[in-house]
Amino acid sequence: MDTALWHPFSDMAVVRDDEFVLERGEDVWVYDTTGNRYLDATASLWYANVGHGRAEIAEAAAEQMRKLAGYSIFGDFTNEPARALAGRLAGLAPMPDAKVFLTTGGGEAIDSAVKIARRYHVVQGQPERVHVISRTNSYHGTNGIGTGVAGIEANRTGFGEILPSSSRVAYDSVDALRDEIRRIGPERVAAFLFEPVIGAGGVLAPPEGYVQGVVDLCREYGVLVIADAVICGFGRLGTWFGVERWDVEPDLITFAKGVTSGYLPLGGVVVHGRVAEPFWGRSGTTLRHGATYSGHPACCAAALANIDILERGNLVQRGRLLEGELAAALQPLAAHPLVREVRAGVGLLAAVELQPDLFERLPSAVADLSLLIRQRGVLTRTLAKALAVSPPLTIQRPEIDEIAGAFAAGLDELALKAG
Repeated sequence: MDTALWHPFSDMAVVRDDEFVLERGEDVWVYDTTGNRYLDATASLWYANVGHGRAEIAEAAAEQMRKLAGYSIFGDFTNEPARALAGRLAGLAPMPDAKVFLTTGGGEAIDSAVKIARRYHVVQGQPERVHVISRTNSYHGTNGIGTGVAGIEANRTGFGEILPSSSRVAYDSVDALRDEIRRIGPERVAAFLFEPVIGAGGVLAPPEGYVQGVVDLCREYGVLVIADAVICGFGRLGTWFGVERWDVEPDLITFAKGVTSGYLPLGGVVVHGRVAEPFWGRSGTTLRHGATYSGHPACCAAALANIDILERGNLVQRGRLLEGELAAALQPLAAHPLVREVRAGVGLLAAVELQPDLFERLPSAVADLSLLIRQRGVLTRTLAKALAVSPPLTIQRPEIDEIAGAFAAGLDELALKAG
């Protein structure tokens, strides 16, 4: 049946009359409208960290809706769930005297972080610091600034130049960042934006010493460091914000996804006390920025319930405890003739990349493999030349093995199709 729903990142000429409709979820499983069960190997879009069907989160949101469903937090208005969530996140953050700016998702969080960074330099007497540097292969949402800084070229092209005062450097080189800061001029660079582990751009972990190296470099030049933890946070890398694994102190951290495990949309920016101080300590430095639904009480109530589950079940630590098991299960796939590389080992996420020459024979190889794996009861995430895996933190070893088995069988069938 032809649909009126325009799907993001989708070829609607294909999807319009061929939708895959899901109806319900339970832990790591989801069910379609015909009753078929699927292992959700990507936690939906990297976010169902506590799994599906957690009644506790639904009940917390419903209870809040019965009292006060929504209300603005502009000016001096607030609500208890927003206050409580901000305080809780500030206490978990890897920086002193942290403040929390709430948004409705990751894309808004990126835009907010960059605007805060630029505004910080203005109030510090350096209004020329507007340039933002990101990395190749990076994904920072699809809002205006996120599109403008995107390191995945396909996500930035076709819209015109959105953020001229931005540039990208090689994702794995501290020297490349140094050269770019010097080329632009340190006095003009506002911030460096990076994902601790690149997600949608290929599941790329940083080289040894990279994270500490770029943070030290930015400190040297007075450039603010924005860690994009939208995918990496809330247990995905085994810590609250992911970046703690490298023992560094960013200036700003963006978050979303796992903060509610996707039960309701919410995101935000954790801001180092030093960066927040001009706004909090000086009258007249108002940040004229914010979303209608920032601090939405029902969404914040869902986040608080989700964080309770993460803490009570020690689920944050499981992102690190299970990374070896996921890598061990998927690594044998590297021997398959259609596989170029298996990337796993930092957090509960991985990617299986296909051989470049396969796309000459079969341009649709990634989509085809994803469908073949789905037919075996496992849902994966398609990337440019790879499939990603990032299951809920509640997954058990037999289910991890089931993911690997579906990949192996799908690859074998794809090999027959490719000839």
